[in-house]
Amino acid sequence: MLGTGFREQFTSITDAWALAQGIVDTVREPVLVLDKNLRVIAASRSFYSAFKVSPEDTNGRLLYALGDGQWDIPKLRVLLEKIIPEQGVMEGYEVEHEFLGLGSRTMCLNARQVFYEGGAGTTILLGMEDVTERRILEREKDDLLRQKDTLLEELQHRIANSLQIIASIILMKARAVRSEETRLHLEDAHKRVLSIAAVQKQLHASGASGAIEIAPYLSKLCASLAYSMIGDTRPISLKVVGEGGSATSSQAESLGLIVTELVMNGLKHAFPDDKAKGQITVAYDVIGTNWKLSISDNGIGKRDSDFAQGKSGLGTGIVKALAQQLDAQVETLAGPEGTTVSITHATFPTKVVQAA
Repeated sequence: MLGTGFREQFTSITDAWALAQGIVDTVREPVLVLDKNLRVIAASRSFYSAFKVSPEDTNGRLLYALGDGQWDIPKLRVLLEKIIPEQGVMEGYEVEHEFLGLGSRTMCLNARQVFYEGGAGTTILLGMEDVTERRILEREKDDLLRQKDTLLEELQHRIANSLQIIASIILMKARAVRSEETRLHLEDAHKRVLSIAAVQKQLHASGASGAIEIAPYLSKLCASLAYSMIGDTRPISLKVVGEGGSATSSQAESLGLIVTELVMNGLKHAFPDDKAKGQITVAYDVIGTNWKLSISDNGIGKRDSDFAQGKSGLGTGIVKALAQQLDAQVETLAGPEGTTVSITHATFPTKVVQAA
């Protein structure tokens, strides 16, 4: 609505027309002012410049007749003859068309119907923006993203194959050596390579390019670990508890490696007897931005909290390094009923998950 002062200042039709034309000419994007019969009342300077036409060939002419009919576009007819009369306004309506002297262009159209007091006729303001280059860049970006996803998938596939080959070579060497100590070290390295391969596989299956839902990711990872490290030969169960929580692919990878390392340690140290029954529980709890990952077993226990003393071997060092990357603290609680290793980020209420 125009204010009273504005109306008093422009009582002359000539002055009001000059103001209106000035506003139209000031707009950077091409603008047309059409009467109710879709004849051009006025056009902005940017319209004449963009479409290489003159005022003499534009003003007073039917829109569809401009430029030898280049504006006789079916989508534009729908906009002006159906949508605008029904809704009074339309924004972001895109049309693609071959324009004389410009070639194929994509135009984003905005239109608004203007009503006058006293029941006089209406006019339509039609603004247009050439978004051709923007849409080309968007398509190129989408193509690059698709290429990136294809290359990433191929890279992950090759990494998985390479890890399997490395694991197989290590296992062959372990079977060939005579030294029992060397054989144990090689078998340990073989398991770690397989654990990394399992983490990579589950990350890829979960969609490593975006946020990873931790609960299903750990469930799938532990199912894979149980199949490869426990199988049907040992009466030990491996389960995952907890809901919610997500992480980046990098954070999920670190969490996955921690879980595989501690599951391996549990199978090796908590249940040294291959015939012993037992359970390993992986729990992931979240409150706000804080989280806690716990790996518990009901095995024979661990002496004197080796994690806290820093006297353990390679596995302990790996877990500590990964926890540091996650800005988390490692705590070990050991007793007659088993061992629980907790990796805690920020402040989180202490809650030890007991193995059933």
